[in-house]
Amino acid sequence: MKVAVIHDWLITYAGAERVLEQILRLYPQADVFTLIDFLPENQRGFLHEHRVFTSALQRWPLMRRKYRLFLPFMPMAVEQFDLSGYDLVISSSHAVAKGVLTGPDQYHVCICYTPLRYAWELQHQYLQETGLSRGIKGWLTRRMLHRLRLWDLRTANGVDDFIAISHFIARRIAKTYRRDATVIYPPVDTEAFTLDTDIEREDFYVTASRMVPYKKMEMIVAAFSRMPDRKLVVAGEGPECGRIVSQAGKNVTMLGYQNPKQLRDLMCRTRAFVFAALEDFGIVPLEAQACGTPVIAYGKGGVRETIRGLDHPHPTGVFFPEQTVESLIEAVRIFEEGGGIITPSRCRDNALRFSTDRFRRELKAFIEKRWDRFSDTQNIQYIL
Repeated sequence: MKVAVIHDWLITYAGAERVLEQILRLYPQADVFTLIDFLPENQRGFLHEHRVFTSALQRWPLMRRKYRLFLPFMPMAVEQFDLSGYDLVISSSHAVAKGVLTGPDQYHVCICYTPLRYAWELQHQYLQETGLSRGIKGWLTRRMLHRLRLWDLRTANGVDDFIAISHFIARRIAKTYRRDATVIYPPVDTEAFTLDTDIEREDFYVTASRMVPYKKMEMIVAAFSRMPDRKLVVAGEGPECGRIVSQAGKNVTMLGYQNPKQLRDLMCRTRAFVFAALEDFGIVPLEAQACGTPVIAYGKGGVRETIRGLDHPHPTGVFFPEQTVESLIEAVRIFEEGGGIITPSRCRDNALRFSTDRFRRELKAFIEKRWDRFSDTQNIQYIL
């Protein structure tokens, strides 16, 4: 069985790339297709010897730094990949990868991180954050997003089976595409992120993410800047980094990109990990829990399935109800007053439910079962 894996783009080693890594471990002979590949050398070890094929967009000017501006051209680009020689096609998709063209004799399973986020429920937020909510540019952008929604909906019909990364995303898939999805939680490297009882906890908080608007890193920094007696360490980089640095208080330390080893060290020493995004799943908060670290998180989205609040018999974190500075400050207060019942061992045990071995085992069982059914259906059709 020849296997092709189609991934939206390779820019940085983040959550989707962690899933891709485990897919490639399950199918070591698979070929990888992606619109653009600018993954730094120090982050691409997980690709090993896999062949990586890119689209024509790879050679376009400004693509490396401004790739999101070229979103209107990505549907056509992904349709140009010729995957006719493959039996199994796995799309790893949060944007356009699921729109790859496949034939009736090819089984296409989509691991969906989310339907195209900014074209659907986050359209208004996207327009406001980019300053495109008014004027002729705003009208043109709305028209572009409308066309993207039509394309996104149509290409859902080319997927034989959807895998959702959380029940939160399964509901979004049902709402958007009117399709059922099987939930297989993404992998968390609980072998790299481990509990070290020899390391003493220090009096600082940690947050880590890409510096993009929906991650709400600016809000976290603003909240801790208003709590000068508490220290915050920030790991990550991205388009908003410069502005966030300029607004950070003296109690906030900006570290930039941290590799997994450096991030583990921070998580083993910190008092708690802070997470403010409305996330589809949220691997990093689970990596923190794997290190025995409590999480203070915005209480909506996928984290509701991966963090146990203070009302749980075995809590691992504290939720705050709104993505506001005031709500986060109050959550820190609640954590400091009542978070003593959260233990490192409970955090670690909770994270172990999402291990990489478990992900590969569940994904393999799902694909083998559906592949057998798909093959049987094809054989019946040929007989008829």
